[in-house]
Amino acid sequence: MSKIPPAPPSLEVLRKEIDTIDEQVHRLLMARGDIIDRLISVKQTQEVGSAFRPAREADMMRRLVERHRGILPLDTVESIWRVIISTFTYVQAPFSIHADISVGESAMRDSARFHFGFTVPYVSHFNATAAVDAVAKSKGDLALLSATSSRTPWWIALEANGAPKIIARLPFVERADHPAALPVFVVSRVADSAMVTEVEMWSVRVSGWNAEIARALSPLAEIVAVPDTAFDGAALLISITGSSSLEKIKSALIEAGASVRSSALVGSHATRYTVPPSGPAKS
Repeated sequence: MSKIPPAPPSLEVLRKEIDTIDEQVHRLLMARGDIIDRLISVKQTQEVGSAFRPAREADMMRRLVERHRGILPLDTVESIWRVIISTFTYVQAPFSIHADISVGESAMRDSARFHFGFTVPYVSHFNATAAVDAVAKSKGDLALLSATSSRTPWWIALEANGAPKIIARLPFVERADHPAALPVFVVSRVADSAMVTEVEMWSVRVSGWNAEIARALSPLAEIVAVPDTAFDGAALLISITGSSSLEKIKSALIEAGASVRSSALVGSHATRYTVPPSGPAKS
């Protein structure tokens, strides 16, 4: 005689389980806040610099994606964790986001809110230069700037010692259907020990720049180019990974017919995490 399967739990029981989990999540967030409060006191005596820690954040996000399972969308988990990280950073050291809206105000605002939430103040600027200037005059603010196009070579302002630098590229989790897909660089000041240097960002100014040279360099690095009247050429922002090098890029430029006039390191960021087309594993 076959056994009768147990009756499924009632809706009331399941909702009580959800209520219990919600309470636990809230208590854990408050406990995290208590630790951050203690961390602030420790940092006042042991650490100098901004509260941003790009290397630590990249490591946290990689571990988050790798362990994620189940029906909860990765978008939701990513945004929740980004907002948690950003809000607690803001609690440690208040800052504002200065966004260049010349690339599209709605897309830039979506990126800012997805990655930093609504607690962090948002300030819009009509061009990238104004956003960078605002960050340079601040104690710990950050700028969001287009990672694929620009009307002005704003990165030249990052060349000097002590100037803000590129510290991250968002979205960190890369996939075709990302809800905040606008590619942006984050510019701010952070301690050298907190930087992640998997992808170096170089400002390179050249003369003799043309479409043919751009095509020759495209397999070697990702490049943002803006006309540069000072050298009758272009100001380039070049992303260089471990598979390439600045010297290799310079050699390719010269071989293609350009002249390199100057170069300066203007920041670095983590290699983004690429989610396979099938998405993260499900339980």
